[in-house]
Amino acid sequence: MIFVEATKDGGEVRYRDSKRYLWWLSVAAPSLPGIAGLALMLGGHVAWAAFPMLFYFVAIPALDALIGEDTNNPPEAVVEALSSDNYYRALLYCTIPVLYLSFLIAAAAAATVAMPVWAYVMLALGAGSAAGVALTVGHELGHKTNAPDRWASKIACALTAYSHFCIEHNRGHHTEVATPEDPASARLGESIYRFALREIPGTARRGWRLERMRLERKGLPFWHWRNDLLQGYAIAVVIAVVLIALIGPAVVPFIVIHHVFGWYQLTQANYVEHYGLKRQRREDGRYEPVEPRHSWNTNHILSNLMLFHLQRHSDHHTNPLRPYQALRDFADLPRLPSGYPGCFALASLPPLWRRVMDPKVAAWAGGVIENANVQPGMERRYAAMFAAR
Repeated sequence: MIFVEATKDGGEVRYRDSKRYLWWLSVAAPSLPGIAGLALMLGGHVAWAAFPMLFYFVAIPALDALIGEDTNNPPEAVVEALSSDNYYRALLYCTIPVLYLSFLIAAAAAATVAMPVWAYVMLALGAGSAAGVALTVGHELGHKTNAPDRWASKIACALTAYSHFCIEHNRGHHTEVATPEDPASARLGESIYRFALREIPGTARRGWRLERMRLERKGLPFWHWRNDLLQGYAIAVVIAVVLIALIGPAVVPFIVIHHVFGWYQLTQANYVEHYGLKRQRREDGRYEPVEPRHSWNTNHILSNLMLFHLQRHSDHHTNPLRPYQALRDFADLPRLPSGYPGCFALASLPPLWRRVMDPKVAAWAGGVIENANVQPGMERRYAAMFAAR
């Protein structure tokens, strides 16, 4: 499809989205745990249980490095037309049943197929990793203002019982991003594991607080059927109860591992998206506006096509209502060394992550320690490192 728009000077802008049909990779990506589960139920080798994790965290980073990056941007003149094309919105809706079906098949395989403990755990981890796409879909739809998209977002987030996400993300993270006050912005020197212990409970508390405030403004109590948090949690409970009733208690560990690792997928994304970056306070005491430079960006094409352009995070935070297909790249942005799967693997080894990323933060901050969001207690160490540079 070609988008054609007239310019102010009487000219014409024509744009073809070369990735229009490649976005189906985002729809298909979470099907891998279901495929692995189906293979196991049909008598396939137990190694199928490890297939999703190996594909997500070994094959994708390798292919990202091999294929490279995509710097193609839609012209500003066609952004509105591109944004209003419902084809891209339909892809988000198509992903939700894929996510649920894949989860259900993997859960059934884990609970009914005889397999060693390591295979059970690997299959659950793979399903939890795919559930990270559910939160990506929930994130994209949660930024919309219409009721159908918001309900679809709620259903997507309920897959991992992470129903506070869109509430705290939209009204909390986007307000406090790249500040020491934000539990979803990682600090320089903070490991992914320490960050997880701060981010997961911190964002949950913020989500509950923000929803309580919203209901109070409407004159409603917190424990009310119109509570968006409780609606999402209720969906998650119903799913778990039905699964246990149909398959048996053997599915309980699978559900727990799936949910927790699904949360951790979001934690990893939050960790790499703003590590060490900080907005500065103005003279009036308020933080400067969010700019593209306050998020780490990556244009690795394959992982971006599997995550609905989530990795073009700089434009997302600058224009939070802009849909994924219209997100742009900018020059001189802080750059991640790989797509998200590769960065998640890198972050799992904190010394290696710091060796790669800390010099990038120092360069971004211009060698001034006060410009970076530093883990409390590590200021002297990093001041010395910045000074040495």
